[in-house]
Amino acid sequence: MKDPRSIVELAIISEKGTRLRTDSNAYLFRVHPSANKIEIAAAVEKIFNVTVTQVRTMNRKGKPKRMGRFAGRRSNWKRAVVTLKTDQTIDVFDQV
Repeated sequence: MKDPRSIVELAIISEKGTRLRTDSNAYLFRVHPSANKIEIAAAVEKIFNVTVTQVRTMNRKGKPKRMGRFAGRRSNWKRAVVTLKTDQTIDVFDQV
């Protein structure tokens, strides 16, 4: 198995993430693009010592960016929504 810290890159703190945390006990993470749901669940369980009930993933396209006359684009990335058991939480502000 891969290193859990190489699978889960960072926690995403946003308005949508805050709403998911309060409403459905779900957390947003930026994960490695080649990671699958089973690897993501195992990595989150190992890093944060919690029980994962559901993992949803989505591939995000990188935005096109310009720096003067030079055009480029940001890299593509993968976002995971990880749902935990109802009595468990993760303090994402300590992990960032």
